[in-house]
Amino acid sequence: MFVSGVEMRKRQAAHIEAPPQALGQPRPNTCCLCWCGCCKCLWNEDRIERSERQTCTKMDSIETAEEQHPSLEEVLSWSRSFEMMLRSLEGREIFREFLRSEYSEDNLLFWLACEELKKETNPSVVDEKARIIYEDYVSILSPKEVSLDSRVREGINQSLAEPSNLMYEEAQLQIYTLMHRDSFPRFLNSSVYRDLLASRRHTCLDT
Repeated sequence: MFVSGVEMRKRQAAHIEAPPQALGQPRPNTCCLCWCGCCKCLWNEDRIERSERQTCTKMDSIETAEEQHPSLEEVLSWSRSFEMMLRSLEGREIFREFLRSEYSEDNLLFWLACEELKKETNPSVVDEKARIIYEDYVSILSPKEVSLDSRVREGINQSLAEPSNLMYEEAQLQIYTLMHRDSFPRFLNSSVYRDLLASRRHTCLDT
């Protein structure tokens, strides 16, 4: 249909002079390819929905990775080797949970702190960490004092004058032996370990 120039100008004027859009109200669906996100057209809503789905998928993948659990084979290997359990992050965490129930968690924390100290090569950092370990676990004034014999304790006191990253090596071995011979057998017979083992077996049967 032919539209005169006058009629066209009237339509344009009516559009320009239309009352302003109320604040908070969605704009009318005036386009079909709204790339700027200025309207509520179906294309724009679909674009936003796709973006949200992609974001959720990425977050689900991250959460799945973070919620990984030790396999049945790994849990069984802990019963055969105390050393293997300590090398496993999950093993240390479950063993720490058991030690906490026996009020001996500080033994493991002391052992881990000594492991970290061994890796240090910077003298100033070694000095700082060595003194922190002493104040936290060796000093008789510390509420977290670990059980060390007098000979080992005296050797540590002498080493404080010139701290080294190996100054707690003998004390660490003493605590390691204590955990291995005393705490570890009880851990393997505890509900903490047995429940985890049963859970892993159940998961294997389901899969």
